[in-house]
Amino acid sequence: MATQGSVAWPPIVVRSGAATLTIRQAAQKDVPILELWDTDPEVIACVTDDPSSAQAFVDAVWSEEIDACSDVSCYYIAELDGRPIGAMQVIDPHLEPTHYWEEIEPNLRAIDIWIGDDRDRNAGHGRVMMEAVIDRCFADPAVTAIVIDPLNSNTEAHRFYRRLGFKVVGRRMFGDDDCLVHKLERAHWREGN
Repeated sequence: MATQGSVAWPPIVVRSGAATLTIRQAAQKDVPILELWDTDPEVIACVTDDPSSAQAFVDAVWSEEIDACSDVSCYYIAELDGRPIGAMQVIDPHLEPTHYWEEIEPNLRAIDIWIGDDRDRNAGHGRVMMEAVIDRCFADPAVTAIVIDPLNSNTEAHRFYRRLGFKVVGRRMFGDDDCLVHKLERAHWREGN
């Protein structure tokens, strides 16, 4: 069981349409599906605007990423009736060791989400996944807000996040990636729903 403040949680089980959606910590058995999803052009397009960096994305070492799951950074697999459909990462951006978010206030969470297969996109599962994880983040009373960093070019993601109540903070470069940072304050959760 995770401690308060941790992003390493027990499974989340919710309904998505007529199916059961389970969001559980990623395990070594998930490496092949994560590697497969990494080759999908739509998944890559959500991660980088630079096609030349696509191979570096594909070469991510998932077994190491999964083994590094901790109280400040953890990967999850979403399963629809037991079939993997997507992945998420939840981090404490103030404490995570890579300092991806650089200097950022404490008591936040950052979420990344992707649906791995085209047949599962635009079916409402991403919204269910996000709502469940946002609820879990805000279950910790210390968490004041959630941040996300979709590519500035990913206007479809911007609309998706705004429908969930996220507000635009502004553009920011993360390495070579031009992103449009959004933030969801605890007080605004559920307003966008």
